[in-house]
Amino acid sequence: MPVEEPEALLPTHLARALGVAPTDLRRWRVLRKSLDVRDKRQLRFVYNFEVELPADELSVTSRAGDRPHPAAQVELFDDPPFAMPDPGSAPLAHRPVVIGSGPGGLVCAYFLALHGYKPLLLERGTPVSERIRDVKRFDEGGKFHPESNYLFGEGGAGTFSDGKLTCRGSGPDVLRVLELFAECKGQQPGKPSILYYHRPHLGSNRLPAVVKAIRQKIEGLGGEVRFHTKVDDLTFNETGLQGVATSSGFIPTPVAVLATGHSARDTYAVLERRGVPMNAKPFQFGVRVEHRQDVINEVQYGPRHTAYEDALGNADYSLVAHGKHDLFTFCMCAGGYIIPSVSEEGYFCTNGMSLSRRDSPYANSGLVVTVPVEAFEGTDVLAGVRLQAKYEKKAFELGRGVYAAPVQRARDFLAGRVSKDTLSSSYPRDKVAVDLREVLPPVVAAAVKHGLPQMDRRWQGRFLADAVLAGPEARGSSPVRVDRDPETRESPGVRGLYPVGEGAGYAGGIVSAAVDGLRTAKAIVARYAPLGKG
Repeated sequence: MPVEEPEALLPTHLARALGVAPTDLRRWRVLRKSLDVRDKRQLRFVYNFEVELPADELSVTSRAGDRPHPAAQVELFDDPPFAMPDPGSAPLAHRPVVIGSGPGGLVCAYFLALHGYKPLLLERGTPVSERIRDVKRFDEGGKFHPESNYLFGEGGAGTFSDGKLTCRGSGPDVLRVLELFAECKGQQPGKPSILYYHRPHLGSNRLPAVVKAIRQKIEGLGGEVRFHTKVDDLTFNETGLQGVATSSGFIPTPVAVLATGHSARDTYAVLERRGVPMNAKPFQFGVRVEHRQDVINEVQYGPRHTAYEDALGNADYSLVAHGKHDLFTFCMCAGGYIIPSVSEEGYFCTNGMSLSRRDSPYANSGLVVTVPVEAFEGTDVLAGVRLQAKYEKKAFELGRGVYAAPVQRARDFLAGRVSKDTLSSSYPRDKVAVDLREVLPPVVAAAVKHGLPQMDRRWQGRFLADAVLAGPEARGSSPVRVDRDPETRESPGVRGLYPVGEGAGYAGGIVSAAVDGLRTAKAIVARYAPLGKG
């Protein structure tokens, strides 16, 4: 449908597409809504529906070729509704522990609490309200807080990743997670529903309320959340997990969900030392590319962009440049800001975020390469972690030790020269002009050099014109995968240890990490009886 057309007409269009009367639509809902910008003369929304018809009208699938709506496709399907398994019978001597309050840990703890398991959720950082204040002080030039920053604290790295709720998967588990987010202050009046919009976006200013609401639900259901509690070690033997050693004492438990996120490098070191099975895995590394938002709007929306901006808001984009190692955009932040995504003193890394209104005059995106294991400069399981740290440390040094962002015009990067003029950017702290090749592995620098001209051709010369690069962007995904059994979801080396989410190498965003946490909660419920009932 043309974007100007009111959604009140959806039932009429849907009935026409099916070749039935509007009164024959017993029940329908939008499964997906996406924006088609290929024809700049008329932008359109594309809808997918689930429809219930009377039994005598189900023959519409046989009339697909005769249907008057040329874009309509119909298939019969029957997705099972969301369901949790029946509780298992194995007794729990102690309540399950969830390590990390990112989306994977939070959602896992919520569903365990909902079904009577009274989980204990441990978070090394601060509550989200304190975390917001610490991040704001850091952005304004203040001191770095090692346990309360853009990566550590309640909500994990996702809290300041601008709230993109895109997910490659679908099905009842994904929908149930989105419903939970919507229940917890994630749905905004006047915004496309996060339950079906192709690229739902909350904004970094709204995510803290969602995170806090889920935590309050966990506590209201009998769970407990402890902040400032860092897990320093695991205790286990041949029978399985015995407990976790934390900064505030030992906690006995036979079940621990490991949802520490992709930046808990000290936790990876503990797992390696204790012999927990892990493998090095490819991960994303690159830079941030920043443009003026009005350039993006004109490229994406076409000559009528000013009219579409009011109806659609600021535009985003997605690009891929193919080569020996593909260069692709990642976590595009329309109307957003480049941020210092730092988790350790003495290191520097960038990321992007935007607020719910997406009203910054800048747009930025990750521009990343999947670095293969053979490029890690080492063969052990933590070689990828060391590769990240090597270039992040160099970036910190180039940034004069004050978390100044290394920046360079895209055209200057291609020409191999340091930018001479002062570069305008959304980055909140200082900036320093450098040759960004100094903070990129050779495989990444080569892919950026090869891919930028391709992207510029796609945009007919408008991608490179005023583009600014900042870097490095090194935390797009985990360089480690913690092994787990595909059936039980446990570590094959430690019975009762459940690796979850991005940090364990099994997710790639807020929703996928949350779904991974939900599915692990299902596995725990199916094996164990609720606390006190085994």
